[in-house]
Amino acid sequence: MTPLAPIGQVLSAYSTNRAGPAGETGFGTMVADAAQSALSTVRQSEQTTVNAVAGKADVQDVVTALGDAEVTMQTVVAVRDKILGAYNDIMKMSI
Repeated sequence: MTPLAPIGQVLSAYSTNRAGPAGETGFGTMVADAAQSALSTVRQSEQTTVNAVAGKADVQDVVTALGDAEVTMQTVVAVRDKILGAYNDIMKMSI
């Protein structure tokens, strides 16, 4: 399993229910779009790195792409941690 596999799982989980009542977009759409954007950023940085190894990209482009990928992954991890924290708080509530 690659580190990006969970992002793909989120995308597949929310792709079936992208629109709410009367075509309104909801939380599922927002999460799926954010996950798609994060995955796209990481894939783009990977492609830039491959191009640099082949001698087709500038070092500055690689550094910029890797910086974007790093910020994206830090954001994804921070959001994941907040979601898990909220889930744990809900599970601790007494009924």
